[in-house]
Amino acid sequence: MSSTLPLPKYHRIYLVLREQLADGCFSAGLPGELALMDQFGVARVTVRRALEQLAGEGLITRQPGRGTHPVDGGARAALPAAATDTGLTGLLENIVSMSLHTSVRVLALDTVPASPAVAAALGVAPGHRVQKAVRMRSTREGPLSHITTYVPTDVARPFRRRELSGKPILLLLEEAGVKVGRAEQTISARLADAEVAQRLQVAVGSALLAVRRVVFDDHERPVQWLHGLYRPDRYEYQMQLSRVGAIDAKVWVRKDMSASFH
Repeated sequence: MSSTLPLPKYHRIYLVLREQLADGCFSAGLPGELALMDQFGVARVTVRRALEQLAGEGLITRQPGRGTHPVDGGARAALPAAATDTGLTGLLENIVSMSLHTSVRVLALDTVPASPAVAAALGVAPGHRVQKAVRMRSTREGPLSHITTYVPTDVARPFRRRELSGKPILLLLEEAGVKVGRAEQTISARLADAEVAQRLQVAVGSALLAVRRVVFDDHERPVQWLHGLYRPDRYEYQMQLSRVGAIDAKVWVRKDMSASFH
């Protein structure tokens, strides 16, 4: 792990594991201490301290002989973040612009049962069948983002690899007859785990820009859940803020401008 980050090693591991718990990655149980030691390149005492912090927050349970498992509801835990109700006009423009200036590689595509976290985001029952796609978007300078999306199988037909590498899922949904209404977007930070770090060509524990987005149709039904991880040195999101209202009650009003990358 990078020695330049101003955080203790155990706390970096804790943050990575907490994000993975929030994504529902450990439904069958967390990796053992030896596996975590090998993944993060640290001593057992460091791994144990990170696990103790997770257990102290009620996110995991540890039982001798039975392993370490998430606590019910822990998969929905999330880091504090700034949430926005995104207008689809600006969002669509940004997505189309990005698709024209970047290339996409589909890393994985499968139909899977929804984890508790995915089910909560899409408003379906845990175990509901969803199509999961994992893609990496790149510019000429190299990897830009690692994107995981989920679409309920009863919303639209399954998409094929060729389609996903050529068009954004939002446009494919519209072509399939889904009338997109609005989106709710959350922007926060996340530390790169070993798998994502390798794909984005950064050090394990590096800070990434994390974007979570739920897209709704015109009947307020969730039709897509997206979790994107972006290299902050290659991506930025621009907004314009205006002050409106009476002098004694002025508020900031946001207008999404563009997403830029390099």
